[in-house]
Amino acid sequence: MSQSNKNELTFFRRKKKRLNPAVLRDVLSWLFGIFTAIFIAAVLIYFFGMSTDVVGTSMEPTLYHGQRILIDRFSYLLASPKEGAVVVFLPHGNQNSHYYVKRVVALPGDTVKVERGVLYVNGEESAFVERTVEDGGIAANGLVLGPDEYFCIGDSPQSSEDSRSANIGPVNKSDMIGKAWFSFASQEGDWGFIR
Repeated sequence: MSQSNKNELTFFRRKKKRLNPAVLRDVLSWLFGIFTAIFIAAVLIYFFGMSTDVVGTSMEPTLYHGQRILIDRFSYLLASPKEGAVVVFLPHGNQNSHYYVKRVVALPGDTVKVERGVLYVNGEESAFVERTVEDGGIAANGLVLGPDEYFCIGDSPQSSEDSRSANIGPVNKSDMIGKAWFSFASQEGDWGFIR
């Protein structure tokens, strides 16, 4: 057999290449990192990336009609809302309703009463309602909140449909979507963390 024929035959008999274990480890490491990053991003978006628009003027001057806010849906899985927190909820869990954005002014077990334009919580004037509350609604004669019930009211009570309204009433923790934590800039309002 001539030399040229031997070269042609070796062309067809190439050695099988083996995967280098170090390269395989690097590829698997990269794939694991990518899938982990995607998983973490999905979890963060689910818990912290939900957003909604404020409907109405009830939260002025804190939030304005049409202003987009981000909702933290994770916090209330571990803890309960605190007095002064701005929460997002669906009244009575009604999925057909728009999201309500209000401030928590009274906690479970508290007594709430609106008298002569002032909101009282456990007999003391609420530190979270700075404006006159002309319509006491269901809190006009006093109201004791049950377990897991929160009294929520808008920062601008005169234009707010909130826990004083019979069709909304005290808000159950299970009806809360989460805590409003960040607002985007609008024509009237600035962007920033919600207090």
